[in-house]
Amino acid sequence: MKISLAVLFGGNSVEHEVSIISALQAIRSLNREKYEIIPVYITKTSEFYTGERLLDIKAYTNIPLLLKECRRVTFLNRSGRTLLIDDETKLFGKRNELPVDIAFPIVHGTNVEDGTIEGFLNQLHLPYVGCDIMSSALCMDKYYSKMVLKASGIPVLDCVQFSASEQLDTERLLNETEAHFPYPVIVKPVNLGSSVGITKADDREALAEAIRTAFTYADRLIVEPAVQHLKEINCSVLGDSDAAEASECESPVNSDKILSYEDKYMSGGKSGKTGGGSKGMADLQREIPAKISDELRTAIRETSVRAFKVLGCGGVVRIDYLLDTESGKFWLNEVNTIPGSLSFYLWKPVGTDYPELLDKMIALALKRKRRSDETVFSFDTNLLATFAEGNGAKGAKR
Repeated sequence: MKISLAVLFGGNSVEHEVSIISALQAIRSLNREKYEIIPVYITKTSEFYTGERLLDIKAYTNIPLLLKECRRVTFLNRSGRTLLIDDETKLFGKRNELPVDIAFPIVHGTNVEDGTIEGFLNQLHLPYVGCDIMSSALCMDKYYSKMVLKASGIPVLDCVQFSASEQLDTERLLNETEAHFPYPVIVKPVNLGSSVGITKADDREALAEAIRTAFTYADRLIVEPAVQHLKEINCSVLGDSDAAEASECESPVNSDKILSYEDKYMSGGKSGKTGGGSKGMADLQREIPAKISDELRTAIRETSVRAFKVLGCGGVVRIDYLLDTESGKFWLNEVNTIPGSLSFYLWKPVGTDYPELLDKMIALALKRKRRSDETVFSFDTNLLATFAEGNGAKGAKR
């Protein structure tokens, strides 16, 4: 019997379109002999839709028309089974119901990848692929993940953090940043990916503008020193708390500068089309394997596995590093819990093709669900009976 697999994508995020590309790419690589695939598109207003038309990337050029050709649905847990049902009652009151065995969220960014969708699926008691709620939320927050990694001895750049409530006193933010770091510096929204809102500032005027830009996308930001002689190195990790392995290392071409959203997802342009759609992160020009020493490759891969376990990750993540080619020092930049294209291009060089990678991710999710089912989350008491007898005050939490 096939596994009923709901692939969730889209969502209320600035990386909405990137999610669509990543999800359709994965769906094309899933083994249809093993899985009954249900595409579930999440609109920017957080409505769920399903339908075969969602598999055509060209259809997303006209979202209102696309949605008219699909069914609005909702998830429902009934007697321990998760169902995807029509949101609107059809003629004679009958609704379509699709049983769902497992969810595969392929979403990027705030409001989805940050633990939000994971929490929703957790409440449904529906197993899902990827990191759990805690690790998803932690990795999305660039400041708090730095603190955890630093405490664990993993190299990260120092930073200062500012909140939107401090924005009115821009002079103080500028002065505090200059007291910590020389120019140039990098300004980042604290919880976005795909390089959205990230700016390099070479002087005070540019820093003020970079801060305004970052606060457009998030209510907190961090400022950190810019790495000189920069080369970006990326590495993926697959596994869970029991065992994890690192992929090949890669270096995006032109990684001596900050890669913009356009660099990552639109630079493939005319050549980046397959089956009517962009190849997403796989479209980016890159060196695989990265042109680094064997010693550095080993160090980055080992650090990646350590960071993966420290942050409690699961499934596949991509970890991005900043390398100073002159000093040889490297720093962990960020952890992407649902990376663009699921980083499949990093696994092929070490002998794992995309369908196999997807199978392994799904198997890890089912393993986590089995363990969760063995954990006791509640126990029977007579607390309510005690309240009913008029002794409620004695049972108050202290």
